[in-house]
Amino acid sequence: MNASGDDTDVDLPGWAVDMVDLHVHAAPSLLPRHGDDAQTVSAERAVGFGTVVLKSHEGSTVERAAIAGQGVHGGVVLNSPVGGANPDAVQVAARLGGRVVWMPTVSALNHKAGANSPELSVHRGFELGAVAVTDGDGRLLPAWNDVLDVVVEHDLLLASGHLAARETVALFTEARARGAQRLMMNHPMMAFLHWTDEDAAALSALDVHLELGILPDLLGDAEHASLNLTRTYPQSLLVFGGDLGHAHHAGPGTAVAPWLRALETEVGAERATAIMTTQTRSLLLP
Repeated sequence: MNASGDDTDVDLPGWAVDMVDLHVHAAPSLLPRHGDDAQTVSAERAVGFGTVVLKSHEGSTVERAAIAGQGVHGGVVLNSPVGGANPDAVQVAARLGGRVVWMPTVSALNHKAGANSPELSVHRGFELGAVAVTDGDGRLLPAWNDVLDVVVEHDLLLASGHLAARETVALFTEARARGAQRLMMNHPMMAFLHWTDEDAAALSALDVHLELGILPDLLGDAEHASLNLTRTYPQSLLVFGGDLGHAHHAGPGTAVAPWLRALETEVGAERATAIMTTQTRSLLLP
């Protein structure tokens, strides 16, 4: 058994070297995790990831990433514990070296509305205060403009968290207008996000990157597998965030290799390599 609590599957494709994972969960957390930061990073490295981003629904991982080793990055999730639309929290995270700002996840009104969805079962029993992002007409609330300005100032990656697809379009439209360059929708095919062809077209027109992930594919049905995006969205705008780390589901040692093989089947080895390395790295780093 490895540090992630599962046996390592060594059947990795030959191209699975120096890959990038934008979405990794570790302890300490209010949710059960396979291991702490050091154990989790070690498990990711064992299956070919040279760059990983630690994410925590509870707040910032920037300080944790700074002591977790070379190639480890952090960011801040704008849930209720950090005050939601808090530009100071983003400014501090950026100045300490953070690279990612996630919009509300467990605090998102869309998450709360869909909390009983099967794909959100991993969050059962974990609740945070509500954080609104759009008004009743679907427009971005003005309080978020200051957050966007800090994202632009530091050239950060802005990720959608658990906002609905329609909210994400509103957010990213304003973010682009204010000069944001790095935009990513998290696990877009998960059913509670209400993905539509109209949203896909709007996001594609904004050059928004979409996150392919392993845990969403383990939790959802075939219709909502993230790998379906390889057939319907520009492949050059696909990046990787595994979303692994929950203790009740497979860790990287067993989950990564078969998923990579499936990705290769969908897009071929050359594009799969690009998605898992250069495309994802260039979205994260200047």
